[in-house]
Amino acid sequence: MGRKRDEKSGKYTDAYSDGEFIEAIKSNNGLAGTGEIAEVVGCSHRQALNRLNELEEDGMIISKDVGRSLVWRLAENNE
Repeated sequence: MGRKRDEKSGKYTDAYSDGEFIEAIKSNNGLAGTGEIAEVVGCSHRQALNRLNELEEDGMIISKDVGRSLVWRLAENNE
């Protein structure tokens, strides 16, 4: 079973919604690592990282380097 494509754009549709990633951060007291988010959402670490980067580019979340890990929190407009 392959990924679904949007009929108009031809782009792959996302298997997980933005809301699932936002809720995963909220469920961890508003601060979560990539691995924690991936586990809650049910996707791979790589998928989570890619989507989290997209959400950060859209201004929905903010990342911070903590040691060798990225920690994610909601942007002020999404709290």
